[in-house]
Amino acid sequence: MSLYSQPLNWNPEVIARYDLSGPRYTSYPTAPQFSEVFNDEDYSRAARQSNRSGRPLSLYFHIPFCETLCFYCGCNKIVTHNKSRAQPYLERVAKEMAFQAELFDTRRPVTQLHWGGGTPTYITDEEMTWLMQATRRHFQLLDDDTGEYALEIHPGQVSTRTMGHLRDLGFNRVSMGVQDFDLDVQKAVNRYNSLAEVGELVHAVRDQGYRSISMDLIYGLPLQTRASVSDTLDKVIDLGPDRLSLFNYAHLPHLFKSQRLIREEDLPSPEAKLEILQMAIERLQQAGYVYVGMDHFAKPEDSLVKAQEAGKLQRNFQGYATHGDTDLLAFGVSAISQFGGVYVQNAKRVEHYQDLVDAGQRPFIKGFALSSEDHLRQHVINHLICHFQLSFGDLHEQFNIDARTYFAHELAQLQPMVDDGLVSIDSTGITVRNAGRLLIRRICMVFDEYLNNGNQIRYSKVI
Repeated sequence: MSLYSQPLNWNPEVIARYDLSGPRYTSYPTAPQFSEVFNDEDYSRAARQSNRSGRPLSLYFHIPFCETLCFYCGCNKIVTHNKSRAQPYLERVAKEMAFQAELFDTRRPVTQLHWGGGTPTYITDEEMTWLMQATRRHFQLLDDDTGEYALEIHPGQVSTRTMGHLRDLGFNRVSMGVQDFDLDVQKAVNRYNSLAEVGELVHAVRDQGYRSISMDLIYGLPLQTRASVSDTLDKVIDLGPDRLSLFNYAHLPHLFKSQRLIREEDLPSPEAKLEILQMAIERLQQAGYVYVGMDHFAKPEDSLVKAQEAGKLQRNFQGYATHGDTDLLAFGVSAISQFGGVYVQNAKRVEHYQDLVDAGQRPFIKGFALSSEDHLRQHVINHLICHFQLSFGDLHEQFNIDARTYFAHELAQLQPMVDDGLVSIDSTGITVRNAGRLLIRRICMVFDEYLNNGNQIRYSKVI
């Protein structure tokens, strides 16, 4: 039995000892390190490097609009019933694509495309068609359905007709934000989608030929109990999504104004939350899902699991991903691109974003150019978080270092985790043991040079 298929070892005492706050490592370095010093020349230099690489492209579009406010949400969003706001925003996104098409070699195929938000299905079917046509004018989208073209949906606010329209536009994967089926929990967070609505959509998108269905759930929401989450899991497992994400609700009302609408006394205690997580992981594994890592699960035949088994799994701003050989161009407010050894983040306020585009500027406000040290540590963290092992021989071959000497300080920091059975270290490398998989963020933090430099940044808890 492979490590990925084994039931997870569970030790509450050890978990409590290492359950600190830390990054999710959807990038390394993480977004708080991005700097306003990054300029147009840095951007153009990275674009030229991207063009020389010839790597395929991945496109991300941030559509920030929502009809209703989900109290738990920490996304960059605009809650409005005024649908007329969407088209002017999309027109700015199209202008941004035109700016990029001038700089990047757009003959490269787009093997991955993602609409996120907000709620992408907030826009009308006609606006969806308009945006995809604009995308095709500037980039080489695949017409043979071999790419991973995905979008996020609120299953309580989208019709089966619209899902059919999106399939016709080329989308073949869908991520449904289910969160919880318990009505009391839904009321407490103002997020509604019934089992009937979700079930109807699941059957429809399968009939429409979508290749993959993913569902997002959240644990730690107000009024959740072990029994209520178990009931939600029973319903989800019966629906049989190909992938599942079980996200930890991080209550950070000082950062996210909408979370102040959640009554803190309704939140499960840390002990109850841990019990819910243990039950959920065990329940999903018993149902045949592979625990890919952190908060991701997938059926054994899913491409995410196959990529992990083949050593090709990657981590990006959407979480675990199969396409690590792409350069990411991201469009819209707050979107983050990754190409040519840099990260670039767009303006976070929609008014600022639109003003920059209207002025004929690429609408980024921050960026980060990775150093050779950053590339090394990015490699280390990516291998640990995706494959739960690190080869010292691989580091010597790719970076020409003696890892045991180079990372002597970090290996010493890992020693308590060795003693607690979370990792093992020998002359060939580091292996995360079964008991350490749940705490992989904490293990990766040892190699984060920016954390170890004493930067005081507030992150969510690891568990």
